[in-house]
Amino acid sequence: MSAAADTPFSTLTPDHILSALEGLGVPCDGRLLALNSYENRVWQVGVDGEDPAERFRVAKFYRPGRWSEAAILEEHGFLTELADDDLPVVPPLQLAGRSLHFANGFPIAVFPRRGGRAPELDDPDCLRWMGRLLGRIHQVGRRHRHAHRVELDIHRFGIEPRQFVMSGTWLPPELAEPYASVSALALDEVHLCFDRAGDTAVIRLHGDCHAGNVLWTDAGPHFVDFDDTLNGPPIQDLWMLLSGDDQAMARQLDTVLEGYECFAHLDPRELHLIEALRTLRLLHYSAWLARRWADPAFPAAFPWFASPRYWQDQILALREQVALMAESPLVRLMT
Repeated sequence: MSAAADTPFSTLTPDHILSALEGLGVPCDGRLLALNSYENRVWQVGVDGEDPAERFRVAKFYRPGRWSEAAILEEHGFLTELADDDLPVVPPLQLAGRSLHFANGFPIAVFPRRGGRAPELDDPDCLRWMGRLLGRIHQVGRRHRHAHRVELDIHRFGIEPRQFVMSGTWLPPELAEPYASVSALALDEVHLCFDRAGDTAVIRLHGDCHAGNVLWTDAGPHFVDFDDTLNGPPIQDLWMLLSGDDQAMARQLDTVLEGYECFAHLDPRELHLIEALRTLRLLHYSAWLARRWADPAFPAAFPWFASPRYWQDQILALREQVALMAESPLVRLMT
């Protein structure tokens, strides 16, 4: 791998950021605040203007080579389609008639700044509202599929990430065999879960629908960061809202579905996929960290990834997932 691929953002100095944005016609006033992002680089940028609500923009510099131009434009198109249906999302600004721009090898998009706080997912009213919003998003998502985005499947999110991790040097030698064994068992159970679910719907999704990608205001929630939008089963955008023991998650899911099914129907067979999708996320997350480890931002942000304790915890988590997938507790509690 080239040095540029290892450190793709090493040339992205404040001067380069401001120069690139000013070249797009964004009147920067010099203020820059780095926002939480590891896959890409995102800044809040101060701009000259009289309206206090418009004195900031959010500039997103995409990781070079991760997505094709067509795939990024599908993200933007989905956001625009949702916004046109009066859904609370934040589409990119059109600058000189385009949402996607390039400077010094970086794909760039500029967004309005929208603030908010974390959603209170222990509040039933919040969960119902989230369910209604996701139901409306999925209504739009069902109109057609992404053509240039990936599909959530076992190979891409389970088999291939496991192979990547095992082909490298991240696993401590004494944990390589236990990880190989339990991850193989986990993937066997994932296949069985997908078999039990059968042919379920595949639609356009947010794809990474956790609380950190939702901002709440007095007017309700809005979604941010559609960077991982993909084609997949609708339950993928619901299960990450659930936490706690089986009984707690069953209550939460029932509440979310109260809101969701005001606008969209969820095939109950998709309940078989919840623990399988959680397992795929565990496998994919470890491979994501491994793939990005040469980027200096990752060892600084995730130092525990290089420790035996991380892999011991992953082995334990996968063992628990094997048991949960065999038992399918939410299927039992919700049916």
